[in-house]
Amino acid sequence: MDDGKEPSQLECACREIIKELIENPTYPKDRITQLKNRILRKYSITHTMKNSIIMEFASEYELEIILPILRRRATRTISGVTVVAVMTEPLECPGKCLFCPGSDSQPGEKAAKSYTGQEPAAKRSIIYGYDPYLQTRHRILDLQAIGHKTDKVEIILMGGTFLSAPDIYQKFFVKNCYDAITFFHNPETDPIHSDSLESAIAHAESSQIRVVGLTIETRPDYCLPPHIDKILSYGGTRVEIGIQTTREAILSKLNRGHTIKDSINAIHYSKDAGLKINAHMMPNLPGTNPEEDFEDFMELFCNPDFRPDMLKIYPTLVVKGTKLYEMWKRGEYDSYSLDTTVDLIARMKSQVPKYVRIQRIQRDIPAYLIEDGVKKSNLRQLVHNRLKERNEICNCIRCREQGFVKDSHLDVDKFKLERMDYEASGGLEIFLSYEFENTILGYLRLRKLSELVHRPELQDKTMVVREIRVVGELVPHTDKPQISQVQHRGYGQKLLESAEKIAREEFGMNKLSIISGIGVREYFYKLGYQLDGVYVSKNL
Repeated sequence: MDDGKEPSQLECACREIIKELIENPTYPKDRITQLKNRILRKYSITHTMKNSIIMEFASEYELEIILPILRRRATRTISGVTVVAVMTEPLECPGKCLFCPGSDSQPGEKAAKSYTGQEPAAKRSIIYGYDPYLQTRHRILDLQAIGHKTDKVEIILMGGTFLSAPDIYQKFFVKNCYDAITFFHNPETDPIHSDSLESAIAHAESSQIRVVGLTIETRPDYCLPPHIDKILSYGGTRVEIGIQTTREAILSKLNRGHTIKDSINAIHYSKDAGLKINAHMMPNLPGTNPEEDFEDFMELFCNPDFRPDMLKIYPTLVVKGTKLYEMWKRGEYDSYSLDTTVDLIARMKSQVPKYVRIQRIQRDIPAYLIEDGVKKSNLRQLVHNRLKERNEICNCIRCREQGFVKDSHLDVDKFKLERMDYEASGGLEIFLSYEFENTILGYLRLRKLSELVHRPELQDKTMVVREIRVVGELVPHTDKPQISQVQHRGYGQKLLESAEKIAREEFGMNKLSIISGIGVREYFYKLGYQLDGVYVSKNL
C-alpha cells in the first residue's frame, strides 16, 4: 500500500473477492453470497459483507467490471431511469375510503395517509423527519451504495393527496427535492437551497444529476385543470390517479367522495395537458367478484374514456384500523384466494394493450400487517409463472423492454419503427416504438388534442408528445453506450423526427410541443426546441 501500512483483513478479503470477479466477469449473481462467505471464512471475518464495502476497495477500472455483477435489484435502473420516491409528512386527505390505512393502521411512528408507516419509502420519510431534501439525498446515496447509476432520476411524490396540501407546502416540498439533486455533491453539513421553486427548476436544467421526470399521486377530484396547472408549474410529467374501479355502484360503497365521471375527466384533462397517466386499480373490492374485476380491466382498456398509459394493480388488502377491517371482522367481506388473484391478473395481463406499461403489482405493505388478502411479495412472478403454464404472454411495455427480456441479444439493425393509433379521451393517440420480435427499445406517445385542451401553449394547430423514452440499462447523459446498451444510439431523436413528420404532414400542424422533465430540456434545445411556458416547443 502507498502509506506503507499492512492491509487489514477486511481489505485483503475485499481485494480477493474483486480479483475473483475480475477474472470471472460472468460470475452468476446467485453465487455471490457463497463466494463472499468462503473468502470471509478464510480471513476469519464473522460479520456479513455488504457489496458497497467491497466496491470501496476497487479502482475505477475494476468498478466498471464488477458493478454489473454486484449491483442489487438491477430492475431499479433497467428501464433507463432511477426512481426516487419521496413521501410527505402525515397530512389530512379529503378521502375517507373504507380500505385506506391511516394513523390507526400505523403501529409505529406516523406516516402519510394510505400507508402503514412500514413500507420502505414510509420508513425513510420517518427516519429523515419527513424532510424532502434529506429523503431525496439519502435515497440517491443508498442506490449508489448498491451499485446503481443515478445520473437520470425520476422523482415520485407520495403520500395522501399531495395536491390538497397548502400551496406553500407543495412548493417547499418540490423545491427541496430539486435542490437535493442539483446540489447533491455539496456536503450535507453545508446544504445549498434555492431562493424559490422557479430558481430550483432553473438550476435543475443543467445539474450533474438530471431530473428526467416528476410524478405526483392524486385523486380524480384533485386532478382538474387548476390542479394540473400546478403539476405542470412544478415540472410534473406524470400523474398517478386512484381510479380503483370503473363501476359507479362499487365506487359509492367505498366512500371515495368522487364519481366515475371525475375519473374520466381527470384522465381527459391530464392527457390534453400532455401528462402521462398511471391508473391505480384495485381488484377484490367489496361487492365485486373475479369476473367483474376482469370486465373492469377490459373496460379500462377498451373504453376510450379511460385507456391509461400505465397501470398499478393493488389487490385489496385488509389492514387493521380501516373500515374494511371492521367489515371483515363482521364477516361482510372476504378476500380472494391467492390462486384466484393470480389467475385474475394473469388473465388480464394476457389482454393488455401494447401501449400500456404495468408499473407494479401488489403494494409494499409488510405481510405481518395484512389481516386478509394476498401476502406474497412476489405476486408478479407468480402471475408470470401462470402465464407460462398457459403458453400465454403479457404484451405490456415492461414485459417487452430490452432490459427485462431474458436472453435478448442486441442487434440494433433488426429493430424497426412500428406505429399504433387509438382513440382516447376525445383525441387521437399515436404510439410509436422501435421493436423486434416482441422486444421494445424505445417509444413515444404523440397526441392529437381534443377540444377540451385548456393550456394556452397547446392551442392553434399544436400536437403534444406526452412521453419519449429509450429503455434498457441507464447510461449517464455524458457517456457513450457500451455494446449491450440501448440509450444514446439516436433512437430518441429518430422517434421525435417521426413524430414531427406525422404532425406536419398528416395533420397539418404548425407546432409540436413536448412535456419534458426539467433535466431533459437541454437535450431538446439541441434539437431545435425552445422553452414555451411549461413545455418545450418547435415550429414545424
